[in-house]
Amino acid sequence: MITGFETYIRNNTNLGKEDIEKILAPAQARTLQRNELLLQQGQICRHKTFLIKGLMRTYGIVEDGSEHILHFSTENTWVLDAESYNCKQPSLYNIAAINHCEILCWTQEDFNRLLSEIPELNSLSMLLITSSSYNVRNRLFSTLSATPEEKYNEFTQQWPDLLSRLPLHMIASYLGISLKTLTRIRHAQLHR
Repeated sequence: MITGFETYIRNNTNLGKEDIEKILAPAQARTLQRNELLLQQGQICRHKTFLIKGLMRTYGIVEDGSEHILHFSTENTWVLDAESYNCKQPSLYNIAAINHCEILCWTQEDFNRLLSEIPELNSLSMLLITSSSYNVRNRLFSTLSATPEEKYNEFTQQWPDLLSRLPLHMIASYLGISLKTLTRIRHAQLHR
């Protein structure tokens, strides 16, 4: 499990074996089963999590019980509710495993210590925050301005490998369209 994280760190930083071992020392390895929650709405996010294997979704549930997916997390990405984690406020969202997942978790105290002790890890963290902010703005703009067809086309370009790994109702939820509309779009594209 740890090898995937080591590869990620080596590909994204110039950190040596000693620093990587220092980062891994306080990490807890965990597995999540399908639909198991990493974070439940109303809880405070107290861990920074790295997804080694599997898929996860961040979603909210509205009053009528419908689920709205905000984000999919794939292998070799960080998973957390940043606002809840940083502000120590109850999360508005759930984070759950879509399938069997292998993760590494750090407590906030441990991770903050690592950020102060390993400047390059702090630089990577800042880069990821900037990238995340950019991606959120692009997703918001697309949600507000794109047609259902444009949203689906953007999804297939951004996440081509997820099309075969996700149920259609989750893709529809992420796109903010009905399953019926998504099915119509996919059917029309097959017949072009």
